[in-house]
Amino acid sequence: MKPKNTICLWFDTDALEAAQFYAATFPDSKVTAVHNAPSDYPSGKQGDVLTVEFTVMGIPCLGLNGGPMFKQSEAFSFQIATESQEETDRYWNAIVSNGGAESACGWCKDRWGLSWQITPRVLTNALAAGGGEAKRAFDAMMTMQKIDVAAIEAARRG
Repeated sequence: MKPKNTICLWFDTDALEAAQFYAATFPDSKVTAVHNAPSDYPSGKQGDVLTVEFTVMGIPCLGLNGGPMFKQSEAFSFQIATESQEETDRYWNAIVSNGGAESACGWCKDRWGLSWQITPRVLTNALAAGGGEAKRAFDAMMTMQKIDVAAIEAARRG
């Protein structure tokens, strides 16, 4: 059964490659269908991959090969909650080392321009605690690219 709500992500021509990367990188992720264009369209030809159905950590997505006119932006991102520094490193490094780029405060961008927040739960828990604990954790986060779990824990303790 098709979900009622699916995230549609616009790609130039490489939705299948992106979906395969996400499926190989994140658990509970897979490519579920590939659909070819039934005829020519503004950015492609009949038979080209037009859409790719896939999931990212259980979230249903559709990759649309719509051409170069629209680009990804930080206005949309996947936020991936991690349980440890090892898990944080694994996802961060997979994205960045595959043609992506580091950003600030746990954000990075994959080679297709899609933004990811690789966010250890220790950080979200510290921010939810409020008060001085949240301020110290927030101030520590503001100095980071990839989140350092030990540094957040230390800041949280004061």
